[in-house]
Amino acid sequence: MGSLSEPQPQGQITTSFVANLRSSLKGSKLLTPDSDQYESQLRRWSDTSIKRAGAILLSTSNDDISTTLLFAQSHKIDFAVCGGGHATSGASSSDGGIVIDLSSMRSVTVNAASKNLTAQGGCVWADVDAAAEEHGLATVGGTVNHTGIGGLTLGGGYGWLSGQYGLTIDNLLSVEVVLADGRVITSSPAENDDLFWGVRGAGQSFGVVTSFTYRCYEQKIPVFAGSLAFPPPAIPAVLDFANKTHESGKGHAGCILVFAVAPPRISQPMILAVVFYNGPEDEAKTFYKPLLDLEPLMNTTAMIPYSSLNSIFNASNGHGGRKSTKGSSFNPPLRAEFALSVFDRFCDFVKEVPGANGSIVLFEFFNMKKICEMSNRAMAFANRDYYGSVMTLPKWSDESNDKRCRQWARDMVALFEEEMVKARTEGGFAKGMEGVGAYVNYDGEMPSGSLERGRSIFGANYDRLIELKRKWDPKNVFSKSHILAPQLNAWHGGAHTTATV
Repeated sequence: MGSLSEPQPQGQITTSFVANLRSSLKGSKLLTPDSDQYESQLRRWSDTSIKRAGAILLSTSNDDISTTLLFAQSHKIDFAVCGGGHATSGASSSDGGIVIDLSSMRSVTVNAASKNLTAQGGCVWADVDAAAEEHGLATVGGTVNHTGIGGLTLGGGYGWLSGQYGLTIDNLLSVEVVLADGRVITSSPAENDDLFWGVRGAGQSFGVVTSFTYRCYEQKIPVFAGSLAFPPPAIPAVLDFANKTHESGKGHAGCILVFAVAPPRISQPMILAVVFYNGPEDEAKTFYKPLLDLEPLMNTTAMIPYSSLNSIFNASNGHGGRKSTKGSSFNPPLRAEFALSVFDRFCDFVKEVPGANGSIVLFEFFNMKKICEMSNRAMAFANRDYYGSVMTLPKWSDESNDKRCRQWARDMVALFEEEMVKARTEGGFAKGMEGVGAYVNYDGEMPSGSLERGRSIFGANYDRLIELKRKWDPKNVFSKSHILAPQLNAWHGGAHTTATV
C-alpha cells in the first residue's frame, strides 16, 4: 500500500503557463484577470469566499478538466473546484491558483422509462427539479435550489423528500469522476464500487465529479408548502408541534423551524415554520391544523409544483454579503427551555452586530426512519441517527466583524453539543444508530488538520477512507474540503494550507 506524498513548494501562474494550457484545451475557456468574464466568475454565495484566482477554467469537458489537473500538478499550482459556489469555507476558490469552474456543464438528461436522470456537475438543483418535473418525476435535492448539486450530494444531501426516500446519496446510482492522475472513470455499485462507497459522503476528497445519475420518483401532484411566522411567545407551542412531526406520518411531511428577523412589515426576531406536505391540500391542512390554529402573523402556504418547493428559501439566501455556516444537531424532542435560550442568544447577536439582521438559526424536523434504514457503515457518510440537524448562519456586512461573527457561530455549536451530551446522558437515542452528530455540508470552515476533526465527521469510517485515499489519490491532491490525512500535509499546489474561517 502506498503512502500519501509530502508537499512541495507552491508554484505561480505565469504567462507561459496560461499560453500552454490554453493551447492544450479542446473547447473550454481559460480566463485570466484581464478577461471580460473574470470578475463575474469570482462571485460566490458568500463574499467571504471570494479569492482572486490566477486563472479560471470554464470547463466544458472531462478531457479539459483532466488536462488542467495534470498541468496544475506538474507546475505545483494550487487549484480549486467550483460547482455552485456555496461553500463558506472558501474551498471552491483559490488565491492565485486556478479554479476549475463547472458552471458551463449544466445539462440534464432524464430517462423517464427507467425513472432516473443524469446531471452534469455544474448543475444547480433548479436545473434538476425543472428537468425531472417535465416527466412527472422528482428526486431528493437541496432545499435551496441555487445550491450546486455536487457539494450537496457528495456531502450527503438532506431534502424535503428525505422522509420518503432517504438522503440524496441514497438515491445516487453512479458518478463520473476525473481523478488526480487524469483518468476519467465511472463509479457505481457495479464498477469501482470501493470508490463509490467513499464518494457518498466524502466525494470531494477523491476527484472532480462531473456527472451524477440519480434515482427518481413519480411526483405528478403539487405539494402543500410555505412559511408561517409567529411571535416569540408562540415558540413553545410551535416547537411542541414540530417535535411531534419528527416521528409522525410516513415521511410525507417535514418542518423546518427558523429563528430569523422577519420581513420589513413585521421587522422583529421571531420563529418561522417552513412546512411541507406531499399530498392533498385537505390532508395537509388537517396535519398542520395545530400550527394554523396559532394564528400566524404571516401565512404563505399553498399548493405549489414540487419544482417551486426548493425556492422557498431563495429570497432569504441569495448571493452576496458576508456569511458563514456551522452545523450541529439536536435530539428530539427539543426542549422548549433550551430553544428559548438559543432564541435569546440569537436576538442579542442581531441586536449587537451591525448588518446581522439576515442571520438565522435553522432546525430541521424530518422523519428519519427512511434515512436510518441504512447503516452508518454502508457508505462514507456517518451521520444517520434519529436526531435533527441545525444550521447556524450568521450574515453580516462589515469585514471588521468577520472574527466576531464566526466565533458566535462556533459558540452556538458548542451550546448545541452541550445539549446533545445532556440528551445522551439523560436517556440517549432510542434507536442507537450512533451517528457522528455532524453534517459536513453545514460546516463552513476549512479543514483544521487534526485527526480528531476527521474522525468527528466520518466516525468509524475514517480509517477506511484513509485507505481509499492511498489507492485513489495517493498524492492527497484533493484535500480542500475534508481532512482525511492530517498526519501528512495536504497538497494544495504543493503547499499545505491550514486557513481557518
